[in-house]
This record gives sequence, C-alpha cells and structure tokens, in this order.
Amino acid sequence: MSEPATGPAFQPLGPDDPATVAGYRLAARLGAGGMGKVYLSHTPGGRPVAIKVIRPEFAEDSEFRRRFRQEVHAAQRVQGLYTAPVIDSDTDGPTPWLATAYVPGPTLAAAVAESGALPPRTVLMLVAGITEALQVIHGAGIEHRDLKPSNVLLASDGPRVIDFGIARAADTTSLTASGVSVGTPSFMSPEQAADREVGTATDVFALGLIAAFAALGTSLYGDGPSHAVLYRIVHEEPELTGLSEELRPLVTRCLAKDPAQRPSLTEILELCRGAADQTQLRRPEDWLPQRVAAGLARRPSVPAPVAGHAAAGTHPVTAPDYRIAPPAYQPTAPARPVSGAGPATAPPAYQPAPGPVPVAPGGPYGGAPAGPYGAPFGAYPAQPPQPQPPSASSGRRAGIVVASVFGGLLLLAGCGALVNLLGDGGRSGAAPGSGGSAAATGTAQSGGAQPSGGAQQPRTDPKPAQYQGFQLPTGYHLEFGDDPLQPRDSNFDDLYFSCSSVNDCTLGAYGSKLVVLDGSEKGSLATCRSATRFTTRVPVASLSKGTELCVRTKAGNIALVTYGGASAPSDPSTYITVDVTVWRGAVRGD
Repeated sequence: MSEPATGPAFQPLGPDDPATVAGYRLAARLGAGGMGKVYLSHTPGGRPVAIKVIRPEFAEDSEFRRRFRQEVHAAQRVQGLYTAPVIDSDTDGPTPWLATAYVPGPTLAAAVAESGALPPRTVLMLVAGITEALQVIHGAGIEHRDLKPSNVLLASDGPRVIDFGIARAADTTSLTASGVSVGTPSFMSPEQAADREVGTATDVFALGLIAAFAALGTSLYGDGPSHAVLYRIVHEEPELTGLSEELRPLVTRCLAKDPAQRPSLTEILELCRGAADQTQLRRPEDWLPQRVAAGLARRPSVPAPVAGHAAAGTHPVTAPDYRIAPPAYQPTAPARPVSGAGPATAPPAYQPAPGPVPVAPGGPYGGAPAGPYGAPFGAYPAQPPQPQPPSASSGRRAGIVVASVFGGLLLLAGCGALVNLLGDGGRSGAAPGSGGSAAATGTAQSGGAQPSGGAQQPRTDPKPAQYQGFQLPTGYHLEFGDDPLQPRDSNFDDLYFSCSSVNDCTLGAYGSKLVVLDGSEKGSLATCRSATRFTTRVPVASLSKGTELCVRTKAGNIALVTYGGASAPSDPSTYITVDVTVWRGAVRGD
C-alpha cells in the first residue's frame, strides 16, 4: 500500500482514524489516496500488513460494492515476485477494506521527491520489475488502471506494484459519474483521458510515464489543473530530450497515442535487455543508487504491534475463491475398527471440499495467500474432531437399528420379486431381457448402460445453443450460462479475451478447463467431454481461422468455440469473432 510522497513513513493515528479494523489493531497510518486511507497493522504472529480502508462515500455506492468485490477476489489470484499480494479483505461489511503484505520501502514518488531522479541503469531494472508484475496481473485478467509512482514501492530486492485493479471498481459508480476522480491525471493514458475503452495497453502507457518520471524527476506532461494535463496527454507529444539514449526508445514506444501501437510486455523486457546491453537482466543487490539505498537504511523500524491484539477469530478468514488455492492435501478421517456390535465410526464434523485443486505458488506464507491469523487460506484444522468410542448402550441401539434395516431389505426384496413376477406375466422363468422391464434386466430402454445395482436413467444430452459470428471485445468475458450470450466486463466468467497490444492478445479461462483441438479432432460434445489437454491461456496469434477450442466450466457447461478472426488494425475496437456452441448442464459441475 502507498505512503505519502513526502513526510514520515509511519504517521501517528489521528482522532478520525479507527483503532481497529475487523480485529486488526492499527499501529500507524501509512498514507491516503483517492479511494481511502492506508494503515499499518500486524498479524498475531507479528507479521506487518498494510490495510486499506475504503472511503465511506464509495462504501455507500452499490455498484462500487459489486465491482470492489470482484476486483478484490481477482487480485487474490495474483501471486508474483514484484507484487504485494492481497491476503485478506471484507467487501461486504459496513466499511470495506483489504489487507496486503507490507513492503518495507518507500514509494517511487517518495524516493524521487527525497533523492531526485534515478540513473538509467536503475530505471531499466525498475521498468523490468514492473513489467513482470504486469505480466502476472494481466495474466489474471486484470488491468491496473491506476499505475503511478505512488503505487510502486522500492524494496532492496526490486520494485513492488500495489493496488492493481482496485481503481476499476470506481469507474462506473455514481461518484465518478458526478465528477469524483480516482486516477491521477499526470499518469493517465489518452484513452482514459478521453473516456474511451480501456485495456491492458493503458498500463503500458502508464509504465512509459513512470519510466520518464523516474529518469527526469518530474511528470512528463507537467502538473496544474487536471483538465489541462489531460488535454496535453490526448493532443500533444511529450518532450523527451532530457531522457538518456538508453531510455528514449523504450519510453517513446510506450507513449504511443494509439494503444495498438504500444509494445507488448514481452517486447518491453526485450527493450530493457537491449538498452542494458545484456542478454539476461540480472538484478544486483545494489540496484538502487547509493543515496536511495542509504535512505532505506535510515528508515525507521516498523512500529511494534499494538498491545492487546484482538483475539484470534474476531474476524473470520476470508473464504477462498475456488480459483485461489485450497490446499493440495485433502485430509480424510482414518478408518477406526470397532470390535463387537456398534455403529461405524462417524466421519469428522468438518468436511473438506472434494477434488484436488493446485495450490497457487508464491503466497506470503509459502503457499496459498494467508489470512489475518497466519494460516494459509483454505487450511484445515490440524486435528479434526475425533469420534467418541461407542458405549454399551449405543451398541445395543445400533443392533436394533441394524436388525430393522435388515428386515426392511428382506421386505423390499420380496416386493421386488412380486413385481417382477407380475410384470413377467407370471412367467417366473423368463430369461433376462426377454420381456421384463429395463430396470429389472439392468439395461436402459434407450440402450445406454446403467450403473450396476441401480435403475437410474442415463443423463440426456442437452440441446446445443448456437451463436454464430459472435464478437468478443478485448477486456470482456463470457459466461456460458447466459442466454442470450453477452460480453461481460466482470472478472469471474468462463472465458476472457484481453490484449496488451495489437500483437499480444490472449484467450484465457479463470476456473474453466480450456483445450485447443488439433486438426484431427472433430469439435463435438463428446470430444469436449473427453479432451484433457487443459490450459489456461492461449495466444490469439497462435490461432488460425477455424481453430476449435473446448471450454468446460465449473457450472457444468461445455462450449465449443470456433475462432473466426480478429478485428482490423484500423477498427476503433479490438475484438475477435467466434462461433459458439454451448451445451448447458452437459457434465456434473465441479
């Protein structure tokens, strides 16, 4: 979380600041921004965390609440070396908030204000680190939208990007519509300033502005009234004469007015390597100039936890989204033999969710993101409740129950024999399948095989819903349960399309299973049911017209997506055209 551009890193709490937030006792104030205030707190184990409390006027807006919930849950999926992970949140309480790992370092804004512009070598390392952070953020289907010097922290081992995606929550609320600004004008892209469609290329433009700011020590488009700054961003070319030869090509390409002309994140890393005259960027321990590193050494120690920390359990740990990371190990209750008559050992009261799900790497506690009390999200009790040994009275009761059940089974068997006899016309010796019912013979009338020992009819294949020539714009998503199918701008749907540049577009899936069919496979419901070459991201550049993709969703829907091509570079909108066939409820939901 960000801190002021100047002034002390840890400010004492004021009369308007709360003493606690959902069980976290606040030790200091770190700063404030357009959407709220940021505080320092600690877990009971002493680990510092930064807590951002949302302004009351945003909390009262229902549309902001909806988007904030989506963006926070999406941000919890982001686990990168150059990001500060979101480890806890409350998006539904009276005052929304989120907590991230605390990064011991100043913001880029504060470092430049105190120590001046950074040398080109440091700027290249800074840009490369931010670019890697954006790769992880965009890979989760998120645009930062508010990338600026106060949202970049400088740590001894590299930069950290914070507050990714949160600004999107305020984009279409009644507050922003009435003139409340969340972004920083000096670091907005032309499409943001002109209120046009915003995509991942917006973050590339902001990255160019950050590189120029770090190298020059001032905003490239100047300061002053916001409308004047935004006008210059949209209509004027920046003055880059003060930039070094190493940085000028990189900044020039990032600041292209047309989003389609900006470089991809992969290209930016290549530009950084070329400017540094290295085939592989290596970040030394002294990547920061001495004056900034000395400032890090002089920074005051993190304040100690406030005495009387709220007891564990005051705030329930945020429930993990199924896309984040339940633990890979799914505990089960061990079987316990019971001598003599008595009931089978009861399972533990706590039932873990079925199905193995990969653990997201890189969380602050070594695996999945952690909650406020030190345990990883989704962790199960180390010792589940143990069943009590059966007593003598329980054994007698169990014997009666067993005898009753056995007698009932005999009665049902007799009734079944009578029904078979009547259905067979009294021919008790009829061969199976010669005239008896399908249930009695164990075969379905439709010809499908039945599970042994049951008369359940087979699942009927759902009727397909077809959408020909469907156009999906960048930054939007599909939910295959929707009928009719419509592009969505939320973060939790089945298939998304995003671009960081005209040559770097991706089709991806969040919780869905995505498979690209090869030329020998015929796209069908049966093929999509059986295909298992799962992936989460497919570069659009690797697709040719007619390529088929299968998508199997958590809700049990199956979609066959046929790629039809992309929009022309001259088109004002970036989109792809696809034919979509959806079989809703085709498989059991995960």
